[in-house]
Amino acid sequence: MFRKIFRFLFKLCLWFIVLSVGSVVLFRFVPVPFTPLMMTRALEQKFDGKEMTSSHDWVPLEEISPNLQKAVIASEDDRFLTHHGFNFEAMQKAYANNEKGKKLKGGSTISQQTAKNVFLWQGRSYVRKGLEAYFTVLIELLWSKERIMEVYLNSIEMGPYVYGAQAASHHWYHKDASRLTKNEAAGIAAILPNPYKFRATRSSGYTERRKGRIIKLMRYVDLDAHRNEK
Repeated sequence: MFRKIFRFLFKLCLWFIVLSVGSVVLFRFVPVPFTPLMMTRALEQKFDGKEMTSSHDWVPLEEISPNLQKAVIASEDDRFLTHHGFNFEAMQKAYANNEKGKKLKGGSTISQQTAKNVFLWQGRSYVRKGLEAYFTVLIELLWSKERIMEVYLNSIEMGPYVYGAQAASHHWYHKDASRLTKNEAAGIAAILPNPYKFRATRSSGYTERRKGRIIKLMRYVDLDAHRNEK
């Protein structure tokens, strides 16, 4: 009986590894058509009796303004170009703040957020965090930084039922993602902590202050230096 259970668990783990690695390899080349969050939001709309709407237009990284790439790095993960998936210093600071009873902060990198958004469900649990770490390692090993950024900018929620840079650019500024200015890119990056609560246009004072800090930090993000190192 124990042998049968062990064999079953072994096969289950093997299939999980094969499917997870296979999906990461697939999405290295293929656009991500939808994410678990998109499906969750659609079901929420249906259960609320609303029409299921969603804006998501995949575009290659070359068609997304470098301003937005710099803005999200400045806002979400200033060591994205140099770390290997995890920023342990930021995680320690987040843990210390949470222990002091301050507002909860996750300390997640762009790589971790990408792993969560594409492959996992929302929520807080040790199981999900463990799987998030696993998929983060996989995408850092099998994808380039450019691919991680491309998937991230095409998958994250940037407004109510608005996903990805192209859809967000049209939603907030009525233009393509390739034409975003520094101010506009910072406006989108500033609302990422809660795109349901905050607005990229006609923003609150809090969002405007965040936008100002992001614009100042953007000058230190050197995408060209990273590409030249490769």
